[in-house]
Amino acid sequence: MGFFGKLFSSLADAFSQIDDEFYDELEEQMILGDVGVETSERIIEELRTKVFDRRIMRTSDCRELLKEAVREQMQPDEHAYDFENERSVVLVIGVNGVGKTTSVGKMAAMYKNEGKRVLMCAADTFRAAAIEQLTEWSRRAGVELIAQSEGSDPAAVVFDAARAAASRRTDILLVDTAGRLHNKKNLMEELAKIDRILAKEYEGARRETLIVLDATTGQNAMSQARQFMEAADVTGVILTKMDGSAKGGIAVAIQAELGLPVKFVGTGEKLADLKRFDPQEYVETLFAADEA
Repeated sequence: MGFFGKLFSSLADAFSQIDDEFYDELEEQMILGDVGVETSERIIEELRTKVFDRRIMRTSDCRELLKEAVREQMQPDEHAYDFENERSVVLVIGVNGVGKTTSVGKMAAMYKNEGKRVLMCAADTFRAAAIEQLTEWSRRAGVELIAQSEGSDPAAVVFDAARAAASRRTDILLVDTAGRLHNKKNLMEELAKIDRILAKEYEGARRETLIVLDATTGQNAMSQARQFMEAADVTGVILTKMDGSAKGGIAVAIQAELGLPVKFVGTGEKLADLKRFDPQEYVETLFAADEA
């Protein structure tokens, strides 16, 4: 059963009619489900209006109205995936441990399977483990990797990758970057240097910057997103560990409060366990009833 499915089952048992106490309890539970204070308040106000306008009397009938309100918050912009159909560089950022390098490997496999020419770049040179991990994902996905040794200048690796991508007419260049959020100044300088190199060596390529967030960390993921947005021009989110352990509401908060579209979700450790975000499927999962 999804988090909101459990929520509505418990609320339907506790409340026979819709009143202020019902709305207060619903808002509190949404906040506990990682939807966030601002977004929960906004959705509850929308729900109140719809309930009044449609003369809804029973709490059980609120389920579809709330699903509708959440779905409206999650619709991506019509141009969200334009970068996939152009010659693009995708910078993947995020703190260590959220599944950043893994997501790069999965994206490489996904795009290769769709017939695109893909190249990977190991620009997280501060961790030997990151280079080794991406090398293994490169092997599994069957996608070439541009890498240097641990401690190399990340910009130098990007320079090599940009030249290789340009000469090979690559469709998508995926760049795994260092997650040094503890020092935003260094991160900003590093990303700025990478930008300059890409502009010069891979002229005309569209830029996409995706931040990887761990769905199980709730509001901490929101904090990470805000800080990375101060250091980089973030264009979207890859939400990992959406495999049942996460409450799931954080995706609503990210899009509603930060204006960042969730573009991909990771659900496991296999090559195929990354897919484009589907608002309809997401909402149905959130509100899934007990299969029994």
